[in-house]
Amino acid sequence: MSSNGTLMTTNDLGAEPADQPDLSPAAQRLRIATFRLARRMRTQRAVDSMSDGQFAVLAALKVHGPHTLGELADRERVSAPSMNRTVNCLQDAGYIVRGADERDGRKVVISLTPEGEAVVEETARRRDAWVEASLAHLTVAERETLEAAAEIMQRMVDR
Repeated sequence: MSSNGTLMTTNDLGAEPADQPDLSPAAQRLRIATFRLARRMRTQRAVDSMSDGQFAVLAALKVHGPHTLGELADRERVSAPSMNRTVNCLQDAGYIVRGADERDGRKVVISLTPEGEAVVEETARRRDAWVEASLAHLTVAERETLEAAAEIMQRMVDR
């Protein structure tokens, strides 16, 4: 109820203008399709026993360079103790090393080993090959639509 005693609608609250279409069905379809595509791509990995979280750490180090444990935890939005367990597993497997920071010897930085870099590169190659093979089964128009969608999705993520 408003202050004058009339019943308020969603439009009165400013949640959705009356002339806006209901975006819920489209949002739901996009969410489901994106999730299923990501899950399918995650199966294409160089090391079957590696978790998604472990691979995310290797990929972050490949793309962004050496990090401290805290920086990795912040980047991956996990606690420092959780990141420490992940880093320990990756170090035990020989995919990363810990070393002194060149600018501040008190800090420990985590870097990829050549083996860790190879895992990231091979996983990316496998995932790209899977996407490429999947695209080959589509029409030119469908591929163009997906290319446009990829640009739009990137803008959504970058907001």
